[in-house]
Amino acid sequence: MQPAENAVRSPRITSIDVVRGLVMVLMAIDHVRVYSGQPAGGPTPGIFFTRWITHFVAPAFVFFAGTGAFLHGQKLADRGKLARFLVSRGLWLVFLELTFLRFAWTFNFDYAHYSLAGVIWMIGWCMVLMAGIIYLPTWAITALGMATMFLHMHLNALREFAIQSPVNWLFQILYFDGGLRIGTNGPPFLILFVIVPWIGVMAAGYAFGSVMLWTVERRRAFCLRIGFTAMAAFVFTRIVGVGDLNSWDAMVSRGFPPLLAFLNTGKYPASPSFLLMTLGPTITLLPLVENATGWLARRLEIFGRVPLFYYILHIPLIHLAAIAVSLIRTGAANPWLFANHPMNPGPAPAGYMWSLPLLYLVWAIVIVILYFPCRWYCALKSRSKNPLLSYL
Repeated sequence: MQPAENAVRSPRITSIDVVRGLVMVLMAIDHVRVYSGQPAGGPTPGIFFTRWITHFVAPAFVFFAGTGAFLHGQKLADRGKLARFLVSRGLWLVFLELTFLRFAWTFNFDYAHYSLAGVIWMIGWCMVLMAGIIYLPTWAITALGMATMFLHMHLNALREFAIQSPVNWLFQILYFDGGLRIGTNGPPFLILFVIVPWIGVMAAGYAFGSVMLWTVERRRAFCLRIGFTAMAAFVFTRIVGVGDLNSWDAMVSRGFPPLLAFLNTGKYPASPSFLLMTLGPTITLLPLVENATGWLARRLEIFGRVPLFYYILHIPLIHLAAIAVSLIRTGAANPWLFANHPMNPGPAPAGYMWSLPLLYLVWAIVIVILYFPCRWYCALKSRSKNPLLSYL
């Protein structure tokens, strides 16, 4: 990365904001689903694709966090300032995950029985690690990212060693997800997103940042080439049965529809096939929305310019919307809505589950409501030079 005085200057790249805004809108579908009682995928196409379309969210979020870090670094005097920013912002994200967001998911203060390491936790720690990685040359960052993304499944050979290790908690945080206990009698700590391979996704996104400084024609050709190559590689890995622990032909033999089985790749941790399936279309979409100026693109851009602000608003808003639905349907707020969502709420009560049309109606209402505070905050950030605004 070049110091700011030698860097190539460019206006804000709106295609990143539009694509990021799109995946954030999709993200809300899955988080409404959490409170709807619908399962996370299933053999019926409606339930399966309600979950599957949200798989693009985490890879895009993490990848563009890396790209955003690179582009932010172009405005700073040296790598040291960028490193300090990544550490401080990363630790801020970890703090938000363990405090405000944990409460927003549950609306309870029962920390003695439930804490969560979700996507914001993972992004936070990846940013902290990136503070050191950015000192490597771009080719090394690229190699590190690609190796971590596509070779991490070999770490499973260390699982038995990790379980027996005196620092098994560290191995669980890094790769072997599961439940931890903080201290001898501390609260359980459930890990949804481990660090590997996501640190590789962020590193690859950081290296990709230099591509976004190329001319429009050059980066368009590169994005299309990389995107289509990734999608072709996904199809190849699924056909030959490598890159994922979920064998699609084995699922078909158990009665799973072939297309759904083919797309049913592993997310926890994200398999190479999962990353190819999601990042390929995401990168391909960038040049396709390069000149998008329509009504929808402008609104998606608003969301994409304030991703963390959107995130910390949308979970409590969805949670409140679920309580409102319960009040309308039954006249009372179901106690299940105050359980330990999203990982450990227990089964939904009998008769509680929403229909898919209701799920999507609530999602649409939430998105409309979110637009107005996001538009206000986006305008505030564009007017103000306060550096604290970069943390939200």
